[in-house]
Amino acid sequence: MTQKNEYRTYVDSPLGRILLTSDGEALTGLWFDDAEPAGGEEAQLPVFEETKRWLKIYFSGREPDFTPEVRFITDSEFRRTVWERLRSIPYGQTVTYGEIAAEIAAQRGIAKMSAQAVGGAVGSNPVSLIVPCHRVIGAGGRLVGYGGGLWRKEKLLELENPTI
Repeated sequence: MTQKNEYRTYVDSPLGRILLTSDGEALTGLWFDDAEPAGGEEAQLPVFEETKRWLKIYFSGREPDFTPEVRFITDSEFRRTVWERLRSIPYGQTVTYGEIAAEIAAQRGIAKMSAQAVGGAVGSNPVSLIVPCHRVIGAGGRLVGYGGGLWRKEKLLELENPTI
């Protein structure tokens, strides 16, 4: 669904075409694009140029030393909490859905939280790569759940940490 004042552009990557969306100021979406063209007006914006520069560094196998401005468009406090937690996962490292659930439960002062609920929020992350949902894995190190395809998740983790 296209929102008012939504802009888009595309960038090619080693893992396929990527769709970028913006509200005109911040990045609001970054997805591997295996679908039809998105809504919104095609545009060249400073945030798109900065994101393309970030992607070029990232896909060269280096950790970018800057982050384009990201704006989460959601009414869900829970999703926003999970997405902010994703942003803190260090480059080249992974965390499990269960670990994130336990952290959020502790922050909220509750006994436990569903890893599946966390998985749902991770799966709805609108700004992949920069908000690194690919760094979240299943219990026991299993590669599960990635909207861009598990083959991409595996390649991204290998790019960040070739010893994985």
